Amino acid sequence: MTRRHFLPAAVSLFAAPKLLAEAEMEADIAIIGGSVGGCAAALAALRRGLRVILSEETAWIGGQLTNQAVPPDEHPWIEMFGCTRSYRNYRNAVREYYRTHYKLTAEARARVELNPGNGTVSRLTHEPRVSLAVLEAMLAPYVKSGTLKLLLEHAPVSAASNGDRVASVTLRDLRENVKRTLTAKYFLDATETGELLPLTHTEFVTGAEARTETLELHAQRQATPSGNQSFTFCFAIDHLEGEDHTIEKPRDYNRWRSYVPALDPPWTGPLLSWEMCDPKTLGKRAAYFEPNPIGVAKPGLNLWTYRRILARENCEPGVYASDISLVNWPQNDYWLGDLLTATPEQTQEFLRQGRELSLSLLYWMQTEAPRPDGKQGWKGLRLRKDVVGTEDGLAKAAYIRESRRIKAEFTILEQHVGTDMRASLENGDSAAHFEDSVGIGCYRIDLHPAVGGTNYIDVSSLPFQIPLGALLPLRVENLLPACKNIGTTHITNGCYRLHPVEWNIGEGAGALAAQAILTQQTPRAMRANKKLLADFQASLREQGFELEWPRIHAV
Repeated sequence: MTRRHFLPAAVSLFAAPKLLAEAEMEADIAIIGGSVGGCAAALAALRRGLRVILSEETAWIGGQLTNQAVPPDEHPWIEMFGCTRSYRNYRNAVREYYRTHYKLTAEARARVELNPGNGTVSRLTHEPRVSLAVLEAMLAPYVKSGTLKLLLEHAPVSAASNGDRVASVTLRDLRENVKRTLTAKYFLDATETGELLPLTHTEFVTGAEARTETLELHAQRQATPSGNQSFTFCFAIDHLEGEDHTIEKPRDYNRWRSYVPALDPPWTGPLLSWEMCDPKTLGKRAAYFEPNPIGVAKPGLNLWTYRRILARENCEPGVYASDISLVNWPQNDYWLGDLLTATPEQTQEFLRQGRELSLSLLYWMQTEAPRPDGKQGWKGLRLRKDVVGTEDGLAKAAYIRESRRIKAEFTILEQHVGTDMRASLENGDSAAHFEDSVGIGCYRIDLHPAVGGTNYIDVSSLPFQIPLGALLPLRVENLLPACKNIGTTHITNGCYRLHPVEWNIGEGAGALAAQAILTQQTPRAMRANKKLLADFQASLREQGFELEWPRIHAV
């Protein structure tokens, strides 16, 4: 018997109540985008006693973790250090949610570092609804007290400025089709694609910079503003042997079934195949697919366990008929159109094609994919619509790897964090030291195939800091980035875009805005003045931020 778990009743606080037709709303800080960074920014500002409005375009807060359905990608030391206190509280709460609400085995329940999915990509592969429940619980006290107003299914449509300051941002309620205008002392852009930057005329860049501009080892020869990384519509599946859950043949299936990527360096064959490019070597990376494996794992990469988000072996016998696996693979990355430079009509078409690619991958797996036993397809693969909360079974939003990026007071380059570029420097076994650090992060420089035909760039980086200067736009005074839109390049975005780093960026931006309001100092002045900077960094440490790394190796 399959047992399904849904959100507890307490989450009704977040059930998008029908709002009064308020034309204007005001707060100390308005955070546009309920992403990972947006949620962390809200927590930082709220614990300092400020009034916050947090808007989100979908029905779920949590960004990558929830409406994009991507379990956290983290560095190797995450269980010991390398994140903020609040991110660690989030991780602990995810594990506690499973211990409280799931029928785990005694062994799994006792495991301190419980990995609900036993996935190989992360130490905390888990279901998006669990992250949603945890994030909502973290914000619930502030919703209940009235210091946080949450506007779900609200999208930014325009903004007004007064010189170098943002005066207001207007949202459209996507359910009621009415507009609401927000005024605040500070605005934080925590959208997945940096939507506030063009609306507020904040200077920004997109895509890949030229090597002559940044002098980065892995930068392209020519600048390509549309050359952003691929996006992906993730989906969850289980497998019920002997049953037939084959979906209707997707409209674009024949196109994707015969598609061979034209990338530089070349892809290794058809996209819908168990063979793919190895991100590091760009040679063939053979993988296989075996649902619900029993016993010792075979050599090689089993895509079923790679991003598995619920392992039935962690639960009492008979509770689950199958594991649940999350599909976010090279085979459903979409790189034939750029969302950041497209017209609205083109954007909708690219998103449609991205959905069709993911459904085509599933249909291929159900009907034609080679099996280890010599047969073709697994008809028992079932699209788990309940896991992602949609009718079509795909995640509520596309997994976005790259955003518009502010032109910042300080831009992080490969020279600051790349292992190869720092090797010849004095103290080149560590990343550049930033006196204005507001946090730390670590991940390889991991860029997926990009629009325009660039293949993977996956190279080593060193554990790094997040400089305050990368959070400060060149001109605009009261808008801060709180997501993947900070002052990085196309290359360094590849290691600053992952879950714990985005959380730290957002939490740092929320803490920065709060400090500016409470001390009546601008973020720019706080960076420029040693005492103000030291006071802010001391405040961050008190709030559980780590601002520097111990001596450890590259990843």
